[in-house]
Amino acid sequence: MALSERLKRSAPRLAPTPLERVRRRRGGAPDPFQELKTRIHRRLVDRLDFAKLELVPEEERRRQVRRIVDSLLTAESTPLSRSDRERIIDQIENETFGLGPLEPLVQDNEISDILVNGPHQVYIERFGRIEETDVAFKDDAHLRQIIDRIVSKVGRRIDESSPMVDARLTDGSRVNAIIPPLALDGPMLSIRRFGVDPLRMDDLLELGTLTPEMAVLFEGCVTAKLNILISGGTGAGKTTLLNVLSSFIPEGERVLTIEDSAELQLQQVHVVRLETRPPNLEGRGEVTQRLLVRNALRMRPDRIIVGEVRGDEALDMLQAMNTGHDGSITTLHANSPRDALSRLETMILMSGISLPTRAMREQISSAIQVVIQVGRMPDGNRKLLSISEIVGMEGDIITMQDIFVFERSGISAQGEVLGRFRSTGVRPAFADRIEVSGFSLPARLFDLKFSESGTR
Repeated sequence: MALSERLKRSAPRLAPTPLERVRRRRGGAPDPFQELKTRIHRRLVDRLDFAKLELVPEEERRRQVRRIVDSLLTAESTPLSRSDRERIIDQIENETFGLGPLEPLVQDNEISDILVNGPHQVYIERFGRIEETDVAFKDDAHLRQIIDRIVSKVGRRIDESSPMVDARLTDGSRVNAIIPPLALDGPMLSIRRFGVDPLRMDDLLELGTLTPEMAVLFEGCVTAKLNILISGGTGAGKTTLLNVLSSFIPEGERVLTIEDSAELQLQQVHVVRLETRPPNLEGRGEVTQRLLVRNALRMRPDRIIVGEVRGDEALDMLQAMNTGHDGSITTLHANSPRDALSRLETMILMSGISLPTRAMREQISSAIQVVIQVGRMPDGNRKLLSISEIVGMEGDIITMQDIFVFERSGISAQGEVLGRFRSTGVRPAFADRIEVSGFSLPARLFDLKFSESGTR
């Protein structure tokens, strides 16, 4: 969307203050402060030379807009404190170039989730705790404008004929939006934030998400090109862990990522990123993850990473793992390692190919060597709950054994989850494969031992 059009559409949509929201709900008169913001914004639109402004770098655009707004406020007869003047300038700048009222939240690195429940209710998650904010939009149309701005930047759309959409911000943060008639109380927006600096293994160790022994095992698994499945619930940290594991991939390998909405932050240089595409207005042109997985096999990948397997692409992914594409990593939603394998069976059936149960399970057991279960604790912190090995088949049953587990022991007086990481004492069969790959595992890595952990 052109800058001139964005400015014109955003002119009457400035965010109200908390006092303005209360007055609006009570049916009171509009606040003069809001009227001043709207008036200044409209004068800004009339004054700007859009043809010249489009040619200027964004930083210079912002400086010019702030300078013009400041001069317009100076010409006003309304007395303003310096803080009120800065607030008006900031809000107009955010409406013009950013996400409007959400821009301060997006810039706060401590916030991990932004949850917009209609125009007048915005929640955030900070350090695993959800709290309400004073941020609000003027009305439904104002919120729709911000949603349209987000989804249009990644070539997607949202309207009455397609009222749900997945998108992303420029920093890779995941975005989901849903509008009426599916959302009964106005447009809804959810933003899953990704930090500017992705978490690394040292960060997970410091946070108590896992133990040094687990970190060593993960490095060995990735180096030896074992196929890894990361399982967990929503917000459990699956994508974060996948990003961390990918840091162990050698630089000389060609990595292909396949995602429904691009959010992975791999650190390698040779990375090819693929993203699905929804159908157009005529219902044509859709590109699914299954098609991307099939195409990836023709792109000479050393490793294929599927951000999240959720449908019929599961069959093609497993076949790729079984035909020489070792070292693949993917995630899926499941409450336990055993549930993860059951979900894979269900997704294979979604492909429309009728396979006997035993054939499906043989595909799974031969394709995947490691299943990692992650979870979000009641106090908001994430823990690695188990590392399991798929051993093989016994009859029609896939056999698994735990290598490391996290055992909860209670809740502290401060509401923190207490527990300990435990090695089961089982040496996995894939340990020999890791050793053969040239990665040396510590001699007593799998000995039975405990590591106390209090969630931080």
